[in-house]
Amino acid sequence: MHDLTGFQRDLLYVIGGLDEPHGLAVKAELEEYYESEIHHGRLYPNLDTLVDKGLVEKGEVDQRTNSYALTRRGRRELTARRDWETQYVNISE
Repeated sequence: MHDLTGFQRDLLYVIGGLDEPHGLAVKAELEEYYESEIHHGRLYPNLDTLVDKGLVEKGEVDQRTNSYALTRRGRRELTARRDWETQYVNISE
């Protein structure tokens, strides 16, 4: 996880929070969060990187649409990241 960009980590969180989303659903979630447009040229190469690293699995919905899901390793990495963040960030009111 330490070798991922912040954008790639955000992709993992979004994919993990949705049920096998397709690329445009991931894009829409990130655009809402970032409050700006996410271009295909940024989104899909980063998704492919996560697939290549074994963190995300790419499936096929139809000939034009792919779905994405976290792998076991992807879930472990997110859990480890969350545990690490918790050591440093204590948000309580």
